[in-house]
Amino acid sequence: MEPSYLSKKSSTSPLSGRPPQQAVKFARRTSSGRIVNLSQDDHDLDMSGEFLSQNDYMNYTVMLPPTPDNQPGAASGSKPNAPQRRRVGDQEEGGYGGNSGDAKAEAAKMDRRMSVVKSSNDKSMLLRSQTGDFDHNRWLFETKGKYGIGNAFWSEQEDNYGSEGGMSMSDFLDKPWKPLTRKLKIPAAILSPYRLLVVIRMIVLAFFLAWRIQNPNPDAMWLWGMSIVCEVWFAFSWLLDILPKLNPINRATDLTALSDKFEQRSPSNPSGRSDLPGVDVFVSTADPEKEPPLFTANTILSILAADYPIEKLSCYISDDGGAILSFEAMAEAVNFAEVWVPFCRKHNIEPRNPESYFSSKTDPTKNKKRPDFVKDRRWIKREYDEFKVRINGLPEAIRKRSEMYNSKEEMKEKKLAREKNGGVLPLDPISVNKATWMADGTHWPGTWLNPMADHAKGDHAGILQVMSKVPENEPVMGHPDEKRLDFTGVDIRLPMFAYVSREKRPGFDHNKKAGAMNAMVRASAILSNGPFILNLDCDHYIYNSQAIKEGMCFMMDRGGDRICYIQFPQRFEGIDPSDRYANHNTVFFDGNMRALDGLQGPVYVGTGTMFRRHALYGFHPPRANEYSGVFGQVKSQAPNVVMHSQSQSEDLDDSEMQPLASHPDLNLPKKFGNSTMFTESIAIAEYQGRPLADHISVKNGRPPGALLLARPPLDAPTVAEAVAVISCWYEDNTEWGDRIGWIYGSVTEDVLTGYRMHNRGWRSVYCITKRDAFRGTAPINLTDRLHQVLRWATGSVEIFFSRNNPLFGTKRLKFLQRIAYLNVGIYPFTSVFLVIYCFLPALSLFSGHFIVQSLNIAFLSYLLVITLCLTLISLLEVKWSGVGLEEWWRNEQFWVIGGTSAHLVAVLQGLLKVIAGIEISFKLTSKSAGEDEDDIYADLYIVKWTSLFIMPLTIIVINIIAVVIGFSKTLYSVIPQWSKLLGGVFFSFWVLAHMYPFAKGLMGRRGRVPTIVYVWSGLVSITVSLLWIAISPPDDSRNTSGGSVNI
Repeated sequence: MEPSYLSKKSSTSPLSGRPPQQAVKFARRTSSGRIVNLSQDDHDLDMSGEFLSQNDYMNYTVMLPPTPDNQPGAASGSKPNAPQRRRVGDQEEGGYGGNSGDAKAEAAKMDRRMSVVKSSNDKSMLLRSQTGDFDHNRWLFETKGKYGIGNAFWSEQEDNYGSEGGMSMSDFLDKPWKPLTRKLKIPAAILSPYRLLVVIRMIVLAFFLAWRIQNPNPDAMWLWGMSIVCEVWFAFSWLLDILPKLNPINRATDLTALSDKFEQRSPSNPSGRSDLPGVDVFVSTADPEKEPPLFTANTILSILAADYPIEKLSCYISDDGGAILSFEAMAEAVNFAEVWVPFCRKHNIEPRNPESYFSSKTDPTKNKKRPDFVKDRRWIKREYDEFKVRINGLPEAIRKRSEMYNSKEEMKEKKLAREKNGGVLPLDPISVNKATWMADGTHWPGTWLNPMADHAKGDHAGILQVMSKVPENEPVMGHPDEKRLDFTGVDIRLPMFAYVSREKRPGFDHNKKAGAMNAMVRASAILSNGPFILNLDCDHYIYNSQAIKEGMCFMMDRGGDRICYIQFPQRFEGIDPSDRYANHNTVFFDGNMRALDGLQGPVYVGTGTMFRRHALYGFHPPRANEYSGVFGQVKSQAPNVVMHSQSQSEDLDDSEMQPLASHPDLNLPKKFGNSTMFTESIAIAEYQGRPLADHISVKNGRPPGALLLARPPLDAPTVAEAVAVISCWYEDNTEWGDRIGWIYGSVTEDVLTGYRMHNRGWRSVYCITKRDAFRGTAPINLTDRLHQVLRWATGSVEIFFSRNNPLFGTKRLKFLQRIAYLNVGIYPFTSVFLVIYCFLPALSLFSGHFIVQSLNIAFLSYLLVITLCLTLISLLEVKWSGVGLEEWWRNEQFWVIGGTSAHLVAVLQGLLKVIAGIEISFKLTSKSAGEDEDDIYADLYIVKWTSLFIMPLTIIVINIIAVVIGFSKTLYSVIPQWSKLLGGVFFSFWVLAHMYPFAKGLMGRRGRVPTIVYVWSGLVSITVSLLWIAISPPDDSRNTSGGSVNI
């Protein structure tokens, strides 16, 4: 039905009647159904029919709002009439009115609508005193006048616009379709100069290298040759690093739109229950000594308190060491969560990690309005302190309990032996296994405190314990409790939580962390089967309670079905204020990763990542593109790969299975194991992970309201199946670790797993939230930091020498994305050239020659232009990435420190593995703080000697000695050549400036280095320099006054 104020009446009569005395809006309904408004001026301009045909005027209507000054001129003139709808061209008698009969009929309706305007005296009160015009403002805001029709105001009276046109306020409240995310481009004023400078520096570098090759130094060809090789490699390495940075972008999410789509009442969701998909959160730990249980417990508490539908959230912890300390710490954490989680929901606490919350320096009462907040906080703080004491006392409690039970067992054995031996204790000693006991008086099935067969770190049974059951589908509200807090009106449910420790047996390759993650993938598929998986380290907790919803905005938006994972940036706490060893790594997380988001997506960095379970299973995206050509400039739709049916796959043996595509990564996964329950869960997870099909542009979507059903409670057969899939033999003759799940074959399984997904055509997204999504800890000790970097670099070398080298990637990998992954595998090799280049200044000072024959204008000009370009590029990069200049400089310093130590060793280890087959093993990075409670940065000053220190320390000592020798030789020369000295000294100081944090780390705590150390260092340098001059006197010494100068 068409609204009455847009009614059309056919007429061809000419325009007549006097013009209206107020602005009149004309409207025309177009062929598409839209209403186009024209003012009177627009209408008058088109009266000639130049732009519109005569028939178009039949579509125009005029609507006059019912204000007292535009009432029809009725014959009686007693009361104003209702608004008249007049077609352009209608003739009217006496102005606007129509006939007098209509005026009388409408007068009664106007009485009800305009209750305030009762008489001409009332109307006269609304006239402006000076002009005599009608005062619309007073009539609208000081009376009961009507505002018209729209979504700002709607009258409930029955005889309004809606009663005739079939419209109501709900028609205006229907919200239009909104995207959940937006792509924010970097301003062109920053990005265009940045790209231009990159091109200029590339051109200048090419000319500079050509000039260097054409102008050798005949006095020191060996020095010139080494410098040329290093500079060519540095230029190549810089290109690999800078090219993927040419298209950085920012993204923003709309949590309000997410709530409107998935958590509001609608015809498909009449109950208003959440229609969001399920999320399984994985936390991994391996050693409670290096990863304190209190850290892990706080991470679990932040997950259980996350702002996500409780019935859709599940949490799993993988304890790869099978330690009873971790098990009982998790049990204590779940008990404390029963009061901590409702407290966070009641008072909207941020962050929801209790240790971080109570350690915060900010005012806890800020923005808190509930009168009982202070009392509740004081009570929960006391409970948390008691919780920490219980966690700290667990090792001693477990030891005493085990000793008590073991003594009882020994007494039983002695009693039994005495009974068998006629009441006399046998002479042979009675041995009883020193078992580790649980609180219920049973043996711990995992690793014992005194390891033995079947109860050691690499030899124990699989353990799966559901510590928090599947929550109810409806909210469970709390009630007042004098002993606890008043949780009235607060949902007190907890998400499901399960402890998992996979089975380990000798003779099996358990594949470190990647194997533990795959075991959790299978167990979670049986128990909860959330279509999305959030992966966190045990020391990375949820800092923003809505972080999961932020990531879900990308997964549930248009095109979200093509996203394999959402990578969040890593943010760290407990870092020293100066960030001596670049632990924050902001250049990588805010620069490189943001730039990769403009390509095919950021790399997977091991934690803070939300995966699509279907992508982890090795399947292809629903739609993908292929890129051909030299630079991947030709884009085409990728064909779909068809998988053999199950019966065909069983009939073919491994030798007869032909590749289904041109690249092995494009073959579909087939061998998931022998669990029917797991296999059936695959299709369910894929369907539940689809975005809503609520718009024509959404492809591969699901209908709204499909995820409203309650999850069934767990039963014994389901849990038993989950225990079976974490057994050590389950992966035999399957594709786990090869095509399915986390990929094996590298110590950096994270980068490798992400690369394989991108290689299949998936894309990833980088999600930077206003409030940090997650926060964690990082090693601030120099030794621990270098070992961490060593592990990353070794994994990169392994990837480079494997079939996962991006040079062999599929056509579905974008060109610049391929360059980025190639840089990941090549960057450790830069250390070889970096070490050589760091020694060149010293060699130059020792030999008295420089890398060029002389510091001429051409060399200095090239050096100046290259340096200026690099400086400007860095400043613009700082501008679009938000990285501070100090952070950028710290990153440069640690690049030299790590490159001359950990990266060099990583290259050697990688070559040994490839050539000699020597496996590489690493120790777990310690996450415990220093023992000095008065200084939270005490670990920064601890010096732990490692072989990684040898090369940087050698570079520092040799460069210092070379500077002293260079000065000595120049001073004792008859004809000093200061230009050669200047070049060598400048580059030596460049090296030493980058090595300063390393030297400071070796000095330990400030003020603890005795003065005698500096005195002896100076004396040694002077002695060595004089000895060098005695052995190798200056070349330019000349005989003077008939004699010679000998030193």
